[in-house]
Amino acid sequence: MSGDPRISAVIPAYNEAESLPELHRELVASFESLTMPWEILYVDDGSRDGTAEVIEKLCATDPRVRGILLRRNFGKSAALATGFKQVRGEYVVTMDADLQDDPVEIPRLLAELDKGLDLVSGWKVKRLDPITKTLPSKLFNMVTSSVAGVKLHDFNCGFKVYRREVVDALEVYGELHRFLPALAHWRGFRVGELGVHHRARKFGHSKFGAARFVNGFLDLMAAAFISTSALKPLHVFGRIGVAFLLVGLGLGGWFVGSWLHGDPQRVRPLMLLGVGCVLLAIQFILMGLLGEMIAHQAARTDYPVRRRFNLDA
Repeated sequence: MSGDPRISAVIPAYNEAESLPELHRELVASFESLTMPWEILYVDDGSRDGTAEVIEKLCATDPRVRGILLRRNFGKSAALATGFKQVRGEYVVTMDADLQDDPVEIPRLLAELDKGLDLVSGWKVKRLDPITKTLPSKLFNMVTSSVAGVKLHDFNCGFKVYRREVVDALEVYGELHRFLPALAHWRGFRVGELGVHHRARKFGHSKFGAARFVNGFLDLMAAAFISTSALKPLHVFGRIGVAFLLVGLGLGGWFVGSWLHGDPQRVRPLMLLGVGCVLLAIQFILMGLLGEMIAHQAARTDYPVRRRFNLDA
């Protein structure tokens, strides 16, 4: 089908040489069922098993297939961010390259966007993974839902569809790929989910270890702080500083009052605590002021707009 693509698929791949040919056949079959032009963008994240060569062959056989080969393994977030910068479609599909996501579900996910959503996340209702992955994942999703303010069953599912403006607005780095629905929600986009078919791994093994859960919770804290407080650091650090200041002044006032009543004064642990609280208060307030200076210099003006009226695009 000619013309610029309306739908783009971004597929990050790391050591998935065995899976890619079969995944590609399924993707093409799914896209051919749609009445819109499409493209597939494979991002090789520094694979060492021949994945790069497979992507080169796929690109050579079809101009609608594009490829990016990263110099080393930077991680899934880096691969997605690289792909997002290159997509040309109005809609963007992401999925893993390990064949556990079923491309047949793409039309169903796209249909959910027509209901007014900006991002639809897949939900592996019947997940075919060992309990060592499913149990921690349930806890992770419960905590993330609570912090993010948007309730999804499976934040970390790589199978998602987006409107183009969503991926243009998201900054993906570190391991923030786990929180893309939360990041989109905090940016004002409408987020939902849809149950999808999940398949057992056919080739290879999982590339993520147990450390991903610790890193994930730390990244969640960072994402929540940056997304909700980046433009008002003085409010965050200033409140902490004021709390320490009130404690320090309260303790200091108590010692001053007792001194005025004629009680002899000597250095006590509480007195040192009061002085320490005042010093901490000064530190936090200064951190907030420095943060305000940095935020003022780097303040963003590209806020997502839901609709435009009588304005140039």
